[in-house]
Amino acid sequence: MSSSAPVRTRFAPSPTGYLHVGGARTALYCWLYARKTKGKFILRIEDTDLERSTQESVQAIIDAMEWLNLEYDEGPYYQTKRFDRYKEVVQQLLTEGKAYRCYCSKERLEKLREEQMARKEKPRYDGFCRDRKEPGEGPYVIRFKNPQTGAVEFDDLIRGKLVFENTELDDLIIARSDGTPTYNFTVVVDDWDMKITHVIRGDDHINNTPRQINILRALGATPPQYAHVSMILGSDGKRLSKRHGAVGVMQYREEGYLPEALLNYLVRLGWSHGDQEIFSMDELINLFDIKGINKAPSAFNPEKLLWLNQHYIKSSDPQHVAKELQWHMDQLGIDTTQGPPLTEVVTALSERAKTLREMAEKSRYFYTDLQYNDEAVKKNLTLDVAPALTEIREQFTNLNDWSKEPIHHVIQATADKLGLKMGKIAQPLRVAVTGDTISPPIDITLMLLGRDRVISRLDSALRLCS
Repeated sequence: MSSSAPVRTRFAPSPTGYLHVGGARTALYCWLYARKTKGKFILRIEDTDLERSTQESVQAIIDAMEWLNLEYDEGPYYQTKRFDRYKEVVQQLLTEGKAYRCYCSKERLEKLREEQMARKEKPRYDGFCRDRKEPGEGPYVIRFKNPQTGAVEFDDLIRGKLVFENTELDDLIIARSDGTPTYNFTVVVDDWDMKITHVIRGDDHINNTPRQINILRALGATPPQYAHVSMILGSDGKRLSKRHGAVGVMQYREEGYLPEALLNYLVRLGWSHGDQEIFSMDELINLFDIKGINKAPSAFNPEKLLWLNQHYIKSSDPQHVAKELQWHMDQLGIDTTQGPPLTEVVTALSERAKTLREMAEKSRYFYTDLQYNDEAVKKNLTLDVAPALTEIREQFTNLNDWSKEPIHHVIQATADKLGLKMGKIAQPLRVAVTGDTISPPIDITLMLLGRDRVISRLDSALRLCS
C-alpha cells in the first residue's frame, strides 16, 4: 500500500467461541490507530472453519464489540459469503502458473513427514507435484508456488526488520480437496480486496506473514504494513487461559466491570505513555502510536483491573454507570421501577462497590422485599431500641420535606431527646430499613427508600424487637 493511501485497519476474529481479552486488545489497537489517523476500521468475520464456527459465536463477538463501543466503519464482512471470489483468485493463480494441483495422498504425505522427522528436518511439502504437466487422477488440493530462492523481508512496526528465507517456506495449500479455501489464502484476498493498509494482530501470526506476502506479490498487490503484538500472559507467566479467571470479554461485563475500565486496562497491557495510568478515549486516540507497543509479553493483573474499575465507577457520569447497572439489575430480576432513580443509587454507592455486580447486590433493598440478616437483627433490634424507633417513626409520619437534611434532623433530635449517641440509633435504624448493618449514610439511605417504604419497614422492625 502506498504511504499516502488512507489508513484502513481490520479486526478479523474467527467465530469459534467468545471474544477473548487478547482479541479485544487487538481490536482496540486497530480501532485506535484508525481513529488517530482518521482512517477506517473494518470488522471481518473469518468463518471458513465450517465445523467450529457458530452463529452464537458471531453474535458474541458483535455483542462484545458493541459493549466495548468499538464501532466499525465497515462490515461485518463474512468470508463464507466470499467463496466465489476466492475460487476466482485460485483460478487466476492456476492460469498464471503460480499455483498447481497436488494429487499426493495422505499416506505419501504422512510417510514424507515421518522421514523428515527421523532426519530431524522441519516437516514440509517436497514439491512432488510442483512441475507436473499432465493431470492426475483422484482428489487433489491446490498449492501456491512459493518462490524457491530469495527471502521475504518486511519492517514490522513493533519488532523492526524481519527476514524469512523462501527455502524455509513450503508450497502452501490454498484450496482443500473439497474446494474450500484455506485461512492463509482467504486472509490475503480479503486484505487485498478491502484495501487494508495496516495489519495489527497477535504474534502467533508472524510465521503466516511471509507466506501471505508472497501470495500478495504473486497477485501483483502491495502488501500492507504489519505489526505483531505480543501475547498476554497470566500472572504465572503462562499464556492467559481460563485457569487464570475470566478471559471472555462479556464475562467481564457479567462480573460487573465498566467497558471503559476494561479498555483502559487492555490498552496498557503492552502500550504506555509515560507513567500515565488512566486515559479517556479521546486521550487514547490522540496519544496512541503503534511504535509505542512493547515487544515483550504483558502479564494480566486482575487487581489492577479491579482498581481501575472502581476508579471509573467513582468518577464516571452517574447516568452512564446507571445504564450499565440497569443491565445487572435486570440480570438479577430486580424491578427498578419501584424505587429510587438508579442514578441516585449510583451516587450513593459509588464509593462502596468495586464492581457493578456488587453494587447491584448491595442495592437490592431499595427495590425488593427486605431480607433480614438474622445476626444483625439479634444484635440491633432489641427491646431497648424500640422507643427510639417508635419516636422516629412518629416524627417521619409528620415530616413534610422528605430530604436528607430534615431526615437527619429527626434522627439527631430523637437521639438528643432520649440522651443517646447518634450511632446507638443509626445502626438499629439501618438494620430496620435495609435488613443489614452496611449501607450509605443513614439519612441518604432513608431518603432514597422513600417515606412509605421506611414507615412500613419500621413497623416490621418494631414487631421484631424483643
